[in-house]
Amino acid sequence: MSDDKSDKSDDTIRLGGMALPNGVLVHGPSSWACAIRGEDGQIQVAAEYKRFRAANVNAPFLRGPARLAEALAVLPKIKRALPAARLPMQSPRVLGSMLGATVLVRGIRGSTRLRPAAQELLSGLLSLAPAALAMRGSELAAYHGAEHISIGRYEHGPEAKKEHERCGGHLVGPLVVTSAIGNMLAGLAPARVRNHARAAAQLGAVAASTEIFGWMTRHPGHIVARALSKPGHELQHRLSTAEPSADQLEVAEAALAACLELEHGTR
Repeated sequence: MSDDKSDKSDDTIRLGGMALPNGVLVHGPSSWACAIRGEDGQIQVAAEYKRFRAANVNAPFLRGPARLAEALAVLPKIKRALPAARLPMQSPRVLGSMLGATVLVRGIRGSTRLRPAAQELLSGLLSLAPAALAMRGSELAAYHGAEHISIGRYEHGPEAKKEHERCGGHLVGPLVVTSAIGNMLAGLAPARVRNHARAAAQLGAVAASTEIFGWMTRHPGHIVARALSKPGHELQHRLSTAEPSADQLEVAEAALAACLELEHGTR
């Protein structure tokens, strides 16, 4: 879930989050908290203030990559504080799908039967396969729903549902489009610098997608915003979220409470 201002109160802290196969991460502007359910059934919680704060980066096209860097910086801290925490990318099934998707993408880009635009669109869609596989048929989707419900209750009240309007899944539409355009342009670069051009295109796609996503949240009724958010809505509804159990909600609420405790400066 991307972080943004809620509509409940001016005092509501901006929050984001991420689901784990056995828990939930919640992060605010200055801190993060992670809660997991251990094998003994007990809830384990860790929380820290952030060293690098993307909330301090307000420049357009820089704030998106900054948020990505902030999220990646938190992951090793979670593993150090909670060794039993399992990250989505640790699954052998997901790692295998990432390797398979890489092979297929190379084959598509080397095809002479597809136009460049079609190659890049198919490559972008295939790159989503590992994430889809991580969610499908696992506790990860339920913890994703728990993350949305806990933050949604904090923002909007007790009637919050497992789908959230600011879920990072809504970046899917903009990211596929911007990645396809960027990679198509990078493919025109000389062969000796093409790999560097593709790397720059991916960074640019993240930056552009974040800006587009911000525009979408400010203009939800616009026909373009609805079209771009449709893949994310479908992803949430059909695949990436599931109704959590009471135990899973308890874990998400523990992470939320620990993060808010730090954000309010009571520790």
